[in-house]
Amino acid sequence: MQRPFVLAVVALALVALSLACASTPAATPAAPSADLDITSTVLATYNVMSGPAGRRDWDRYQDLFAPGAHIIAVKPDGRDVVTPEEFVTKWKPYYEQNALFEHPVATQVQRAGNVAQVLSTFESRHASTDDAPYARGVQSFQLVHQGDRWLIVSIVREVAP
Repeated sequence: MQRPFVLAVVALALVALSLACASTPAATPAAPSADLDITSTVLATYNVMSGPAGRRDWDRYQDLFAPGAHIIAVKPDGRDVVTPEEFVTKWKPYYEQNALFEHPVATQVQRAGNVAQVLSTFESRHASTDDAPYARGVQSFQLVHQGDRWLIVSIVREVAP
């Protein structure tokens, strides 16, 4: 008599377990293509900024941003907030006379629907062949998906002292 009861309990437990597993929604995997598009947008900012002294593709740079976007530089004495257009006006003369080779060292992407955040640590060099960077820092990018692409809404940037 004990054996049929034990078998019934085991069978009932297996049915309950299978129903619980079937009713639990599977986690939605991150869309690798979306993460790649987000990362590509961030890397494009580094690509535009980096190079020998001279011309930069400022039209490409501004095209990476959503309307109303801001770039915020955190400094020991406060912060400097500019639009992408103001950034270009302010820094274009500098880049015409100075080289900058900046590249990400580590990048972390977080995405929820049409909103993404990217934390990117970077190193800056005067020449691409320099052994050691002259500066390091972090940039936090906030992006939104509009139409068929990701656009930057803001960049918060701090260079390590």
